[in-house]
Amino acid sequence: MKKSNPAALLPIGVFLILYLGLGILFEYVLKIPMGFYNIPIVVAFLAAILVACLQNREVKFDDKLGIMAQGLADKNIITMLLIFLTAGAFVGVVGRSSAESVAYFMLSLIPARFAVAVLFVVACFVSTAMGTSVGTITLITPIAVTVAQASGFSLPLCIGSVMGGAMFGDNLSFISDTTIAACNGQGCAMKDKFRENFGIAFPAAVVTLILILVLSLRTDLSGTVAQEYNLIQIIPYVLVLAGGIVGINVFVVLLIGIISGSLIMLATGQTAPTDLLANMGSGVSGMFETCMVAVLVAAMCALIREYGGFEALLSAIRHIFKGRRGGQLGMGLLVCAMDVATANNTVAIVMANPIAKEMAQEYGVTSKKTASLLDTFSCISQGAIPYGAQMLVAISAASELGYGITAFDIIPNLFYPGLLLISSLVFIFVVPQKDPNESDRQI
Repeated sequence: MKKSNPAALLPIGVFLILYLGLGILFEYVLKIPMGFYNIPIVVAFLAAILVACLQNREVKFDDKLGIMAQGLADKNIITMLLIFLTAGAFVGVVGRSSAESVAYFMLSLIPARFAVAVLFVVACFVSTAMGTSVGTITLITPIAVTVAQASGFSLPLCIGSVMGGAMFGDNLSFISDTTIAACNGQGCAMKDKFRENFGIAFPAAVVTLILILVLSLRTDLSGTVAQEYNLIQIIPYVLVLAGGIVGINVFVVLLIGIISGSLIMLATGQTAPTDLLANMGSGVSGMFETCMVAVLVAAMCALIREYGGFEALLSAIRHIFKGRRGGQLGMGLLVCAMDVATANNTVAIVMANPIAKEMAQEYGVTSKKTASLLDTFSCISQGAIPYGAQMLVAISAASELGYGITAFDIIPNLFYPGLLLISSLVFIFVVPQKDPNESDRQI
């Protein structure tokens, strides 16, 4: 066991001050649009690693490089990077046009009075299939604006429903950054984490849907929404979703999605053969920053662990959270704090992973339960913070269509994140838990 050393946590503090401080300055003082996302997160982590390297002069610099290399050599880190890149290739191949087809197909089948419920359900499906809440919000928000304009539903309710559904899928998707990061960081199988997670997320989604339906029945309607759609493009997403649920290896599932998506996009004329590889490359490129963050966090955490920083943090947690249930709440609050500071749930999970893994051993929590809690609590905070990418993208999409709306108009209509928090607390403190010594299935 390493000797407790609170000073070893300084690099995390440096990162948070740089990223959060500059983000607040850009977003709220200088009024720069998407200010938080103009901060180069990789540079902030490099500064934090520099601070870590300057600490503990008893360890030579070459030895510090060796410690960081050991942190990167973990099999779960390599697996996570490969899944990130493969998932990026899949999204690049299939594109995102099918999301609109799903929405307009369901809107054509279901009475207009239930249009907002349709938006929520469609956002749940699309985000689960695509693995991105931001991408889902980007695609479905213009449809939500159209629904509000044509039907008489309030715009904040429509956008809040889309955001809630997007966070549902972000939490459960097999190709979501958060799922990949949580599962590989804790060393558990994705289908095991999904089953653990589903018991938390599904009740929250059902209650959210009921609330939306109740509000919908009290709204006076004035019109309907109708657009063309093409359902054949949904097939690759359905194959990936079904393959993940039945437990097929994630690389095999993504390969099936890439091949089927390529064939469908070529057969329907949605893309030219010469553009297919370029689209795949663009999808992979979109994952580069996420991969680099995972690498830098692994290197930084290796030094912090070596210096005794994790032991200091765990010692503080032991004094606050007692017992296995308390430890689970501690994990959730840890990743929430990281997410509030970074406004990025994937980065929050990557940062919290090594600490949560030691907490899981300390409190006797299974790896699948730990991964589920990290993913769920990060989505709770990310889905509600007014400066998160999801909120800013929704506001921007509405603004581009001529509708001014603020985060504080939308937040009262974000039913799902609040209900997910309640469901998570019930899961931790009320639902009977299995023997902590039960075996976990490993990747």
